[in-house]
Amino acid sequence: MGDQMQVIVEKLNQEPFRKNYNLISFDSLEPLQLLQLLSDVLGEIDPKHAVDIREELPEQTAKRMLNLLGILKYKPPGTVSDLSAFRQGLVTGSKAVIHPVLHWLLQRTNELRTRAYLARFLVKLEVPAEFLQDDTVADFNKQYEELMEAFKNLHKEHEQLKISGLSTAEIRRDISAMEEEKDQLAKRVERLKKRVETVQNHQRMLEIARQLRLEKEREESLAQQKQEQKSQLFHTEQRLQRAQVQLKEMQHMVADSKPESLMKKLEEEINFNSYLVNEKIPREMESKKTSVYFLQKLVAEPAMTQADLTALESEIEEVTAQMNQLIEKRIITYEPTDSKFSMYRQQASIISRKKEAKAEELQAAKEEMSSLEKQVEQKNSQAHGLGGSEVLTEDEFKQYVSRLRSKNTLYKRRRQEVAEITAEYGILQRTEELLRQRHQATQQQLQAIEEKKGISGYSYTQEELERVSAVKSEMDEVKGQTLDNMSEMVKKLNAMVAEKKASLAPVIKELRQLRQTCQELTQECEEKKMQYDSCAAGLETNRSALEQEVKGLLEECAQEESNYRYINCMKRSLEVQLQRAKEEMKAYVSPEPQERRRAVREQYTRIILEQENLGKKLREKQKVVRESHGPNMKQMKMWQDFEKLMECKRECFLKQQNQAAIGQIIQEGGKDRLVL
Repeated sequence: MGDQMQVIVEKLNQEPFRKNYNLISFDSLEPLQLLQLLSDVLGEIDPKHAVDIREELPEQTAKRMLNLLGILKYKPPGTVSDLSAFRQGLVTGSKAVIHPVLHWLLQRTNELRTRAYLARFLVKLEVPAEFLQDDTVADFNKQYEELMEAFKNLHKEHEQLKISGLSTAEIRRDISAMEEEKDQLAKRVERLKKRVETVQNHQRMLEIARQLRLEKEREESLAQQKQEQKSQLFHTEQRLQRAQVQLKEMQHMVADSKPESLMKKLEEEINFNSYLVNEKIPREMESKKTSVYFLQKLVAEPAMTQADLTALESEIEEVTAQMNQLIEKRIITYEPTDSKFSMYRQQASIISRKKEAKAEELQAAKEEMSSLEKQVEQKNSQAHGLGGSEVLTEDEFKQYVSRLRSKNTLYKRRRQEVAEITAEYGILQRTEELLRQRHQATQQQLQAIEEKKGISGYSYTQEELERVSAVKSEMDEVKGQTLDNMSEMVKKLNAMVAEKKASLAPVIKELRQLRQTCQELTQECEEKKMQYDSCAAGLETNRSALEQEVKGLLEECAQEESNYRYINCMKRSLEVQLQRAKEEMKAYVSPEPQERRRAVREQYTRIILEQENLGKKLREKQKVVRESHGPNMKQMKMWQDFEKLMECKRECFLKQQNQAAIGQIIQEGGKDRLVL
C-alpha cells in the first residue's frame, strides 16, 4: 500500500497535474477531495469528465465514473470485486476503492487517453430490433457501421505512419537533393540543346524523336494492357472451370437424391425451426425480460447501505430456512405411487435438457459455418482487390509446393555462392590493405631519396601529368563516341520517319473518310442532345416536385416517429411508476410488520417522528442556552477582566525585575571605579 501511494504521489506531482503532494498530505485528504482528484484524473484522460463534483449529485458522479471505467476496461481488485460494494465505496470516497483506481489510471495515462478517444467513435449505439425494421433506420444504421469501420482503418493507417519514423528533416534533405539533381539536369539539358542547335534541321529531328518516344510509350502501355487482359482471361477461365465442376457436383447430387430424402431433410429443418420459434426463443425472451425488469427495478432503487445489506442477508437466511422446512415436509409426505411419475418426469427433463443442448450446438455450428463462409467471401474479395488469384486447388497447391522447393534449393545454392564471394572479398580487402601499406612505405622511401637528391616532388608532379593526360584522352574518346552516336541516331531517325510516312499514308486516307463521318455523327449528336435536354428539363421539374412531396412526407414521418417515441417513453415511465405504486400499496397493506417496515410511507413516518423528536430536543437545548446566556456572558466578561488584570500584574512584575537588575549593574560599576 505504501509503494502504491508513493507511485500515486509521484505521478500527481508531475505534469500535467502538479499537485505538490507528499505522503502525509495525500493520506489526509477528505473523501470529497479524493473524489474530486479522481474526477480530475479522469478529466485529463477524457476532457468531458473535467467537472466539479459539487455541481452534480453523488449518484450522477458514480454513474459517470463507472461508465468511463467500464469503457477503459478497469477491473476492481479482489477486495472490492463485488460491484455494489465498489459502487458504494466510489460514492462515499473510500480510500480502499479510490487509491487502486488512481494507481491504475496514472500508470497508463497515454494508453487510456487513446482508448477514451477511440471509445467516442467506436462504442456502438444499440438500436432496438423493432426500429431496425424501418428501411430508413436500417440504412442509417448500416452507414453508421460502415463509417465506424472506415474510422478504424484510418486510425490504423495514422498509427502506422506515426511508427514509420518519417521525419521532416529527412524529407527536407530529400527535397533539397532532388532540387539539386533537377538543377544539374536542367544545366545538362541546356548544354545538350546548345550542342544540338549547331546541327542542321535539329527542330525536325527533335520532333521526330518526340514522336518516337510517344510511340514507344504507347507500345509499352499496349503491351501492359495485353498482359493484363491475358491474366484476366486466365483467371476467368479458372473460375469457369471451377463453376463447371461445382455445377457437375450439384447435378450429380440432385440426380442421386430422392424426393423422400429431400422431404426428410426439409421436415428436419422445419422441426428444428419450429422448436426454435415455439419453445427456445420465447423462453429466452421471457428470461431476458425478467432479468431486464429486475435490473430496471435495481437501478430505480436508491443506493443501499450496510444496514440494508444486513437486512437482506437476514431475509435470505429466513427464506432459505423456510424452503428447507418445506422440502423436509414434502419428503415426509412422499407417496410411493408417485415414484413412476417422478421417474418419467426426470427422464422428460433430461431429454428436454439434451434437446436444448443439441439445439444450441446446432445453432452455434450454423452460425460458425455462416461466419466462415462470410470470411471466405471477404478473403476472396480482398485477394481480387489486391490483384491476387483465386484459392488454389489441391493439384495447383502441389505444383506450387514443388516450385517453392526448387526455388528454395536455388536460394540455398545462391546463398552459398554469396558466402564464398564474401569470404573472397574479405581476403581481397586484406590483400589490398597490405599492398596499400607497402605502397605507402615505398612512397616514403622515394620521397626520402628525392629529398637527398634535391628533387623533392618530382614523382608527384609526374603522376599528376600522367593523370591529366589520361583524363584528356578519355574526354577526347567520349566526344568522338558522342558525335558518332548522334550521327548514327540521326540516320536511324531519318530511316524510321520514312518508314512511318510510308506506313501512315493509307491510314491518313482512312482518317479523312472517318473525319467526314465524324462531322455527320456530330451534327446528329447535337440534334439528339437538344431533344435530350428538353426531355431532361421536363423530367427535372417533375423530379423537383416529387422531391418536395417526399421531403414533406419524410418530415411528417419524422414528426410522427418522435411523437411515438415520446409516448412510448412516457408509457414506460408511467408503467414503472405504477409498478412502484403497486409494490408500495402491497407492502403497506401486508399484515407482516417487516413488509410494512419496507414501505415508503412507513419509512417517511419513522423519519418524521425522528425529526420531530430531534426538533424537541433542539428547542429544549435552545431554551436552556437562552436562559443561561446572560449569566454566561457576565461570567465571560469577568474572566476577560481577570485576564487583563493578571496581564497587567505580569507586566509590572517584569518592569520591576528589569529596574532591579539595572540598579545592581550600576552599583557594581561604581564599586569598580572606586577600586581603580
